[in-house]
Amino acid sequence: MHPNIPETKQKRVVIVGAGFGGLAMARKLSNKQEVQVLLIDKNNYHQFQPLFYQVATAGLEPSAIAFPLRKIFQKKKNVSIRVTEVKGVNTMENKILTGLGEIKYDYLILSMGADTNFFGMKNIIEKAIPMKSVSEALALRNRLLQNFEDALSCSTEEEREGFMNIVVVGGGPTGTEVSGTLSEMKKTVLPKDFPELDFSKMQIYLVEHSPKVLGPMSEQASAKARIYLENLGVKVMVSTQVLDFDGKKVFLGDGTSIRSNNLIWAAGVKANTIEGLPSEVYGRAGRIKVDRFNKVEGCSNVYALGDLALMAEEKYPNGHPQIAQPAIQQGELLAQNLLNELNKKGQKPFSYKDLGSMATIGRNLAVVDLPFWKFQGFFAWLVWMFVHLMAILGVKNRLIIFINWCWSYITFDQSLRLIIKPNKNREAQ
Repeated sequence: MHPNIPETKQKRVVIVGAGFGGLAMARKLSNKQEVQVLLIDKNNYHQFQPLFYQVATAGLEPSAIAFPLRKIFQKKKNVSIRVTEVKGVNTMENKILTGLGEIKYDYLILSMGADTNFFGMKNIIEKAIPMKSVSEALALRNRLLQNFEDALSCSTEEEREGFMNIVVVGGGPTGTEVSGTLSEMKKTVLPKDFPELDFSKMQIYLVEHSPKVLGPMSEQASAKARIYLENLGVKVMVSTQVLDFDGKKVFLGDGTSIRSNNLIWAAGVKANTIEGLPSEVYGRAGRIKVDRFNKVEGCSNVYALGDLALMAEEKYPNGHPQIAQPAIQQGELLAQNLLNELNKKGQKPFSYKDLGSMATIGRNLAVVDLPFWKFQGFFAWLVWMFVHLMAILGVKNRLIIFINWCWSYITFDQSLRLIIKPNKNREAQ
């Protein structure tokens, strides 16, 4: 196979990864005559990660939070897209090795994001359920719904308890959001679908290693989020470590265990890596050390963005938070800096502008921390919905999500409880 990239006289900017940072940069450079942009991703779509949990809990279809890359760049003549995996980089020869062959670059932008960090725990890697992609969120939905079907046929209460109980590890936004949503489903949706099951016996646990949930947010947000979760019936366990999981029991650091077949892992992330960079450029959690212009240490034309980049600022000596906003801001500034370099203009160092953070816990319940105002409750929930709705790509996707949210709010129901399985017979052929 051959990548068949058009040869032009423009400087070729190869962007690996169509996450928030890579996509922001590609859009900023599109239709700029100075550069030829090549966007590479293993998927042919952009994923809106903050709403993965709603796919996992049957609130949204996967297509509602994914947007085709070719649709975004349909009319951008200087942008090419290739769907493949990048296997390595040769910085001496300015080329990358992909599943389609070698590709030359003038500027290389690494924006592959991060993946789930299981901290080397073998059993948890094999048996826990992560949620860092659309496909993983859909697999989680299938697993949870199938478990309730299986619970109907159990011969013992202990076995049924294992299918129904859910342990969520990680008290960040993803963990709190999925715990709150599952608790609401337990009260309003699941009893109607499975009247033969006693949902008063179903327990949802949120386990967090640090002393509070939503650790990076304000004390008010953290405290209020915990109150919301406990009022919804979630058993919040802080300062608690998960040591192991055998598929039927979750073993905790205090010597106790929880009977559950379902361990949802939202406890941390680690940067994706690429072969060919010197080992000394990797820092904490596998992130790549970059300067204030996102340039990789020791490289003249290789850059890293977002979750992948470890950039020290006075306010962020250990790197920026691994969320969407730093990636978007870095992508947009780097695009402008590259254009300025090509046009022999000055470049601007990156400085992160914190626009705030937020998390939703459940119906009418959210917490919002803005630089100038912190608030919780119903208004915070409305703000959370508006911000996320506006961040979604595509008018059609926004409309679909808005209709789904309105329907769920009015009917206390999620209508997408489908178990979609691959065809095992075909897989075996």
